[in-house]
Amino acid sequence: MFPQENHSNGYQHQQGYSHRERVRRGTCRSRASTSSHSHSVRVYDQPRPPCTDFDVAYFHSYAHLGIHQEMIKHQSFIAGKVVVDVGCGTGILSIFCAQAGAKRVYAIDASDIALQANEVVKANNLSDVVVVLHGRVEDVEINEEVDVIISEWMGYMLLYESMLGSVINARDRWLKPGGLILPSSSTLYMAPVTHTDRYSDSVDFWRNVYGIDMSAMVSLAKQCAFEEPSVETITGENVLTWPHVVKYIDSYSVTIQELESVTAKFKFNSMMRAPLHGFAFWFDVEFNGHAIPSTNYHSTTSFVDNHQMNGSQRKRRTNPNEALVLSTAPEDPPTHWQQTLIYFYDPIELEQDQLIEGLVTLSQSKENARFMNIHLEYTSGGRSYVKESVMR
Repeated sequence: MFPQENHSNGYQHQQGYSHRERVRRGTCRSRASTSSHSHSVRVYDQPRPPCTDFDVAYFHSYAHLGIHQEMIKHQSFIAGKVVVDVGCGTGILSIFCAQAGAKRVYAIDASDIALQANEVVKANNLSDVVVVLHGRVEDVEINEEVDVIISEWMGYMLLYESMLGSVINARDRWLKPGGLILPSSSTLYMAPVTHTDRYSDSVDFWRNVYGIDMSAMVSLAKQCAFEEPSVETITGENVLTWPHVVKYIDSYSVTIQELESVTAKFKFNSMMRAPLHGFAFWFDVEFNGHAIPSTNYHSTTSFVDNHQMNGSQRKRRTNPNEALVLSTAPEDPPTHWQQTLIYFYDPIELEQDQLIEGLVTLSQSKENARFMNIHLEYTSGGRSYVKESVMR
């Protein structure tokens, strides 16, 4: 989730990727030798996990790129600029930038998909603009400052196995003072949810199976269904309160150290009478086309306090001069990020206006740097609970 400063490329170099990372990043391994491509792609050798059948799913997940394209192709800040695309994948964002008139684009990816990205660049006659660098952000070399950094770095629950560490590294190595980062900011939210159908399908089914009492299976069924976080799609009808900000991230000032452990206190009042089945997490990212003045670059000032009230404070674009917002909220159109649900083993029956308060901590697992530990403490109706979960 939160790579260390010396290993923050977003395509973690450990042998063996999670299913999510393979599908999300498209880390398909080419069978061709890297030497045969050395005339067109700069290769930085490192261990490679094997290719899997799941990797093809990557190529069906482009719908979310529309907002990047709208920002890049309709804003003058790309024209004539030097751009870095962190975790370029198939190179589509790099090509958007080249089409928008970028002076030069450095497309960086540590996986072998960089080889295919280079073929895509050549097929579109953009090799004179787009330079594909096959290696980790920490290892590749760019011998000039850059004006813009772009990256589709977001992971599930925003931070799980994200490439944000790579963006931070690229920012600190190459971005000019006053340069632009897209996305410019991001916000992780949480809210209590009710999901009776999901609970019933996973647990209550076992109480009577074709007339047979299999309730002895209920405890195991709960563990199997709810021990780990679940990435799924819910709707606004499942959400019991306004959401709460867990973490606001300013792309210009965030550090790797502050992401190693994120803790937020929360307080909710249920807007209805319903069973509380768990908490949902989702995020927004903002694409602000205005470069930060050099005097404010790496400023530690944050507007998170202005966003702590509720999710209705999310900034929406009302005219072309305002920031674009990509939202993965339940009430917005579904994305491949969906929402991340932390379910309780047993629901809590809530009355309208009942208070739910506690804290959540997200931290890098010591067991495996790619895993994220989720610690929830919550109190409601005079009882206190703790839920520990690991996102693997």
